[in-house]
Amino acid sequence: MFSNPTAITFTGYMILMVILGFVAWRYTRNFNDYILGGRSLGGVVTALSVGASDMSGWLLMGLPGAVFLSGITESWIAIGLTLGTYLNWKFVAARLRVYTEVSHNALTLPDFFTHRFKDDTRMLRILAAVVILVFFTIYCASGVVAGARLFENTFDMSYERAVWIGAAATIIYVFIGGFLAVSWTDTFQASLMCVALVVTPIVVMTDLGGFSSAVEQVKAIDVNMVNMLSHQTFIGVLSLIAWGLGYFGQPHILVRFMATRSIKVIPRACRISLIWMIFCLGGAVSVGFFGSAYFAAHPDQATLVTENHERVFIVLSQVLFNPWIGGILMAAILAAVMSTLSCQLLVCSSTLTQDFYRGFIRPKANQWELLWFGRMMVLLISFVAIFIAMDPQSLVLSLVSYAWAGFGAAFGPVILISLWWKRMNKYGAMAGMFTGAATVLIWHQFNWFGLYEIVPGFLFAAIAIYVVSLLTEAPDNEICETFDKVEAEVRAG
Repeated sequence: MFSNPTAITFTGYMILMVILGFVAWRYTRNFNDYILGGRSLGGVVTALSVGASDMSGWLLMGLPGAVFLSGITESWIAIGLTLGTYLNWKFVAARLRVYTEVSHNALTLPDFFTHRFKDDTRMLRILAAVVILVFFTIYCASGVVAGARLFENTFDMSYERAVWIGAAATIIYVFIGGFLAVSWTDTFQASLMCVALVVTPIVVMTDLGGFSSAVEQVKAIDVNMVNMLSHQTFIGVLSLIAWGLGYFGQPHILVRFMATRSIKVIPRACRISLIWMIFCLGGAVSVGFFGSAYFAAHPDQATLVTENHERVFIVLSQVLFNPWIGGILMAAILAAVMSTLSCQLLVCSSTLTQDFYRGFIRPKANQWELLWFGRMMVLLISFVAIFIAMDPQSLVLSLVSYAWAGFGAAFGPVILISLWWKRMNKYGAMAGMFTGAATVLIWHQFNWFGLYEIVPGFLFAAIAIYVVSLLTEAPDNEICETFDKVEAEVRAG
């Protein structure tokens, strides 16, 4: 089972990730280090960690599979994600980094909301924490399922066994090394994913006789596959591009901004992040696009892809490369799964520790106690996710399809407006958070106009924030002075 080249490569990769976790352990001395790395990340690590924590197995399986079936019309989502990434760096990164430090060194998003609006009722903290825990526990279960499927196919083992083995390596390095381990492994994993997605389509094109020949062979399958607007409506294109709105509210991405060494590293990190996104998303689209031509030319190798189009990258890795190289490319899929799962586990752990345990149960807990409670919460969330994942057909996993929209609409407008509008208050924040989440949940059920639920969710949340803030009392002088201080620091930086 573990003696073929692919299995050896897989095993070696997991061992390397665990070793990085132990190295990070040496630099993790307190709770702040464990959940934010002591705010010490440089530009390169921040940029690649943002990318890796964002892109899960969808990047190497879902997107190539969609393009394999429908052509480049599916690439609108890649355009939306790239645009959303840029706007997130431009309008959120620096201000959130400064604001969270000025606001009593806030370590989590619920922590930031509480201090930003001086919410003595702590309702904002509770509401935000509940949203994070519900959606991220489901996300974690989805990641465990994806990893299990990969191990199940690679090692020919039972699904139940694959669930435990697939989750083990991620759990170990998050438990041991915390945020630094997650960020360092994300950097390595992001590099591996990028290389895999650049090399694979180049090799496919070479096999098909070059770029022009490959495009002609795709056209021969269906000329609509090279048409960006094929079978698309205005609402369809808008819905795909609107995925970019989700970035403003994703806790596992925003926490990377909070952990940067200073705002001076953010411009460089932004450039690196965008380059990485363009190469990875472009590569993923190319894998599916040229893969369709490859399997049309080699129908004898297309059985597994015909059964499940999301296997296009996996099968290309197996048939085009030496088993050792193929194993490395397969490890890139594992990297995508592990990188996202690890940061989700850590965000859940930090929320339970900082926003519930420290916030309500043990306000005076020392750093050692918080550190180890956080580690125990990693295990707790992991076991819950594994329990859910034991039934891969569980209905709760269907919620993952709109968890991105849920976070984007519930948190995105609140984050964005709180960083740019002084007049916003805690009542507006609560109204926006509730309205955004509720709109996504309701709109998804009825699918009105075929419009992706994040669009109305984001819009209605923003309106609720504005209207409720104006109808209720203005923020006090201390809140306004803090806002002005942040504004001055960002401009000076």
